[in-house]
Amino acid sequence: MRQTYSPLRFSHVMSPEGNPVDEDAHKNTAEVLDELSTPSHVQVRSSSELADNVAHAASVEDKKRVEDGRDRMRRRTGYGRVRGAERSLTNTPWQVIHAIGLGTALARQGAGRGLAEHWGSLRYSQALAANRGGYLQLSPEGRDLLRFYKAAQSGEIGTGFASLVAERIVRSRYPDHSVSVIPADIALRAGWALRSTGKGSLPEPLKRRPHFFVEAWRPGHPSKVLLVASKGTHGKLSQVHKQLATATAHVESVHVGPHGTVPFLLVDTEIPAKESLAVHLLEAPAEAVLHPSSGGRPADLDLVLEDRNELAEVNLARERRGERTVPGFQVRPDSFTWFSIVLARAEAATLMAFTGGGKPTAQYLTNEQGKRHFRHDNQAGTGSVRDAQHHIHGIDFVGTDHVFRLNGNRVEAFSGLAENLYAHLHHGRVNDYRAGVHALRAQWPVSRTAKGWGPVSIRPDGSIMAMRLLRT
Repeated sequence: MRQTYSPLRFSHVMSPEGNPVDEDAHKNTAEVLDELSTPSHVQVRSSSELADNVAHAASVEDKKRVEDGRDRMRRRTGYGRVRGAERSLTNTPWQVIHAIGLGTALARQGAGRGLAEHWGSLRYSQALAANRGGYLQLSPEGRDLLRFYKAAQSGEIGTGFASLVAERIVRSRYPDHSVSVIPADIALRAGWALRSTGKGSLPEPLKRRPHFFVEAWRPGHPSKVLLVASKGTHGKLSQVHKQLATATAHVESVHVGPHGTVPFLLVDTEIPAKESLAVHLLEAPAEAVLHPSSGGRPADLDLVLEDRNELAEVNLARERRGERTVPGFQVRPDSFTWFSIVLARAEAATLMAFTGGGKPTAQYLTNEQGKRHFRHDNQAGTGSVRDAQHHIHGIDFVGTDHVFRLNGNRVEAFSGLAENLYAHLHHGRVNDYRAGVHALRAQWPVSRTAKGWGPVSIRPDGSIMAMRLLRT
């Protein structure tokens, strides 16, 4: 197993005699699994002062761009503190790893959908630990990284926390809805080409995109959507301000409905070397509803989509005719039904990839979204396949597993979906999946472990990620 995705690197400290000691090796595997299932807290910070500091950082950045002969960034404004935001987020490290795994399930980071791609989130199995106060911070193993890996770590941990906190906020505001977090790039690729052509590279605004769409939905009703731009840093608070300033340009590139009306959330996860993590939040509150075109019937989510060739431009004014356009992505009201289908099928593809990829995933993707990458099932041992079934908390789950060594002992990691929900998605029944999972949204077990298992995470979408020690 290559080190780029192995969770097994140890940090080294010195013994009193001056000899290197593997600090994390003192933990046996059972202790690691117990820590992964132990709830801990992450500070959540959102204030008017933060918004002012981000606006100042944006002004400084734009001034420097002008001095360098470049245009100012196009940015969304009108952001402020998040109303009703909780002061802390409580999760287990394993729930964060689960969120990272879902967020990268369709990332196509490897040519063969092998271990590095499907199980990339496992590299954080020993990266996060609670301090004495119960707040989450980097473990010694998580701190002992080369500079290259720190950039990947901050980005991936940041997206994990961003998806969790965004989901929590939207769920609290729409308690009678289900909430889905969908990678923005996957959704956008159904309508726009996000890669350079022979005419040159993409315009700068098209390269900066939000990371997620958050969809609040109920079967038979129009969805509500929110943009999320996610950042992460090992730097100081001033770096948080700079990153959030850049995030205002990411959310400006995508518009749902008239220009500047879709709500957005800016999230930056601060990951200090020796202090607890903190999530910094800002939002522009509004409501963007995907009403069916011309008052038509609700979207048929089972409809197979083909790539669309939309113009990558945004009308700056609310009246479409004769107004100036700029590079960007805009979902117009006459495309709301189509975009509702895009979001639902992108979520279905994510869940199928999380269970093992292959043809069940490919059916939900267009060519631009990566259908070819998932068209063929891999052989067991070289990639992810759906050949594992487990009965956990009285629920049958189907998915894929991976056996590896954690601090010298063999463990099994399992990712999957509730069997009845999986059957719907396997056969292309997205409408039935959403009806079923919405009815179950308040019935999933909340226990963070299970008999015979170590950490267990079950999400409201019916997905599960679990790990256990294998006895020899």
